[in-house]
Amino acid sequence: MGEVDPAFIQAPEHRPNLHTIEAKGIPLIDLSSSLEGLVREIGIASKEWGFFQVINHGASIDLRQKIEAVAREFFAQSLEEKNKVRRDGVQVLGYYDTEHTKNVRDWKEVFDFGVEELILVPASCDLNDKDVTQWFNKWPQYPPGLKELCQEYAQHVLKLALKLMELIALSLNLPAKRFEEFFKDQTSFIRFNHYPPCPSPHLALGVGRHKDAGVLTILAQDDVGGLEVKRKSDGQWVRVNPTPHAYIINVGDIIQVWSNEAYESVEHRVMVNSERERFSIPFFLNPAHYTIVEPLEELTNEQNPAKYRPYNWGNFYTTRKRSNFVKLDVENVQISHFRV
Repeated sequence: MGEVDPAFIQAPEHRPNLHTIEAKGIPLIDLSSSLEGLVREIGIASKEWGFFQVINHGASIDLRQKIEAVAREFFAQSLEEKNKVRRDGVQVLGYYDTEHTKNVRDWKEVFDFGVEELILVPASCDLNDKDVTQWFNKWPQYPPGLKELCQEYAQHVLKLALKLMELIALSLNLPAKRFEEFFKDQTSFIRFNHYPPCPSPHLALGVGRHKDAGVLTILAQDDVGGLEVKRKSDGQWVRVNPTPHAYIINVGDIIQVWSNEAYESVEHRVMVNSERERFSIPFFLNPAHYTIVEPLEELTNEQNPAKYRPYNWGNFYTTRKRSNFVKLDVENVQISHFRV
């Protein structure tokens, strides 16, 4: 990734401001606190920020260090080697280096793998098409042990995700296990991100502005930093500085719909720099493909009617994935398209 190709250049109004503001207000939540305190803190963070960090989360620090090391090893290989597990429009898991966000190319390369070895999704974006297809993981031969390490890490982060979903449920005055049913045939996946140094960090972004379409995201980032969140209070872009061993959590679009906008999914993006490469590993918690996403009955009433029409997650998800390979003439599908 030498000179900046015009495909990477953001429109002037979306270019990064290199004089960043630090997000001092983003809550740092200690998961070893009392249940009552945790429920309250997570409720406030989800409502006011849509983002928070967690420490004392119980996920293995040793395992996280190993997975970060193996991600670096994978990306250090030649492009020819990485392309052996290259993904495409049919099999969307694996390696990729030309992903687009909002139709502008991201300054990054990625490797995606499913939490389940096979992920069932609709065969097409057609709502009337009842056929189902399988996405399967493409595992590289090198680094050795990568597959086993990824599978072990996935189970650790999934456990943390389900624990957080229980706390979110309680914060909405729902039973702790209210969301559990949605993840029986989950479409969750994990991504390795590599952001190389960029000669023009004032023009390009590692990932352009976006909201996460799924339920919940759990992000491990290295010490370089670059994640920026659009602060709800004033619309300002603010930097989330790395906290050692913490995970950064953000509420996705599905929680926004389920909660009938009690909690909101928030725009975020990733800055790059000209000197240091950056690595991060997000885990995306997603429901089964057949899930009909709509405001929960318990959270709607005459005074607070449903703000969204129901939509099928599988069709929504496959439509979103397709945009990574095909430049669209119109904005990709968003939950706003289903708003009443």
